[in-house]
Amino acid sequence: MRAMVDVDSALRTSAYSGKRKRAGGSKEDKPSTTLDPFDPASHAQKEKADAISMWLMIVYGLVVATLMRYSLMPSLEGTQQILWLLPVLLMTTVPPLHRALVPARFYDLYTRGNWFRACFLYLFTWLALSFALVNPPLADIAAPHLAGGIDIEATDGIAQATLKHSTYSIQINQDSIPVVLGFAVRDNVDAANSTMHLTISHRGQPDPIVQADGLAGDQAAPSELFDSVEEWQRGLRQNTLTNDPLGPSVAPNPLDIGMAWDLGSLGPGEYIVQIDLVEDGAPWSTGQNTWSNEYKLLITQVA
Repeated sequence: MRAMVDVDSALRTSAYSGKRKRAGGSKEDKPSTTLDPFDPASHAQKEKADAISMWLMIVYGLVVATLMRYSLMPSLEGTQQILWLLPVLLMTTVPPLHRALVPARFYDLYTRGNWFRACFLYLFTWLALSFALVNPPLADIAAPHLAGGIDIEATDGIAQATLKHSTYSIQINQDSIPVVLGFAVRDNVDAANSTMHLTISHRGQPDPIVQADGLAGDQAAPSELFDSVEEWQRGLRQNTLTNDPLGPSVAPNPLDIGMAWDLGSLGPGEYIVQIDLVEDGAPWSTGQNTWSNEYKLLITQVA
């Protein structure tokens, strides 16, 4: 009986002691509600340091974009990897640039967060000005190109036609078909002033079927023939949201300059369509934006 009383007393004593310790511990562990004192002078100093860093990065981005546009680009013949790689690598010069130009009393206040913000401010400043300097009306680095590849007028005798990459495969169920081949020139501004050189030939034959040179806007007869085609083999392109027709797949934009040539009656064989487009006024050393591509027109006969 005494042993039971001793055990019970020990348990009660232990519980009482635990409560007292927890109570004491809760007072010691209670978080402090005291705010750190606000130092206006220190805060103003940090704001000045951030403002200096911001303007330094904006100016740095403007200088890099201007030098790239008017010093580096005129020495190149066209777009190269260095045009974006060099400005990105210059992000590593952000801390040394601050150390060299910012007074020490401000530089000592910068943290890793400042370097992160400064690098991205420089990068986006360079990007924004670069886009403005290389696009119309200040400049133009985009070459003219074909709006939707090539196509032929829909006619009887075509069993199947497929354009994949630069190969237009046509299967016919008769010996030959009349072929009117068309395409459209597109540019971000003034596509009519693009100089075009076109050669259409039958592989293995010395003489070309069609050969045309001159400004895209001066091709009056080919433009009239293009407009007279009622239906193109590849059909119409539709708006992805409304499914409304935008225009023929070969020239879906009203500003595209469409041209077509009557190649006569063609039978099975491989025909080469070589197109070169040149535009003057580019900021490169050549002063030109160029684009070229070779299309293959493969005609096969099926039973």
